[in-house]
Amino acid sequence: MQEEAEHIIKLFWLKNTKKLSNLIIYENEKIVLALAWIWKVQASIWTTYLFLNYDISKLINIWIAWSLLWENANIWDVFLVNKISQHDMYLPFDGSHLDYAKKEIIINNEINIDFSELEFSVTKSAYCLTGDQFIDDSKKVQELKEKYNADVIEMEAFAIASVAREFNKLDNCIFIKAISDWADNEAKDAHMWNLDFAMNNSLKVLEKIIN
Repeated sequence: MQEEAEHIIKLFWLKNTKKLSNLIIYENEKIVLALAWIWKVQASIWTTYLFLNYDISKLINIWIAWSLLWENANIWDVFLVNKISQHDMYLPFDGSHLDYAKKEIIINNEINIDFSELEFSVTKSAYCLTGDQFIDDSKKVQELKEKYNADVIEMEAFAIASVAREFNKLDNCIFIKAISDWADNEAKDAHMWNLDFAMNNSLKVLEKIIN
């Protein structure tokens, strides 16, 4: 979202260089930021665009997410994701030919950075769920917790990882997810209330990774 992207644009002094219908590119000499808004389809479009138009050393997805851990995590904690599943994908068929959509994606990119000096928790090797739904239902959260035992849930990561896999760049991906809410009945308001704090924490992690 624009509200999230503004934090990155200001931090790295990025300039608007391109605009498509629903894709805006900001750049400096080292960083390209693709602002693609919300949804798996949008994420797929901009990830493909980046791979086709830029020589990318690292593809970093930085977005706020909803926690599936409740009291076991704090708002604004950050998760580095290395396992992603699509929780709302349904096909009544089985077979390895459907693994690209039904099986979890694993990212092998161990990040050996010490985050202990930060004033919030950073969890490495986190499990993320992706779906087209904004989750604001405690009952739905409980169902997903029991089925997947995942850490966070959002709306783009699986699509980004899927495109990166097709370009043989999956292990060049880094997924940074900061918690904005607990995906409960108050999620709609809490998501925006906590956005700035969550993004600021994400950027502290991003800066350590880039540096």
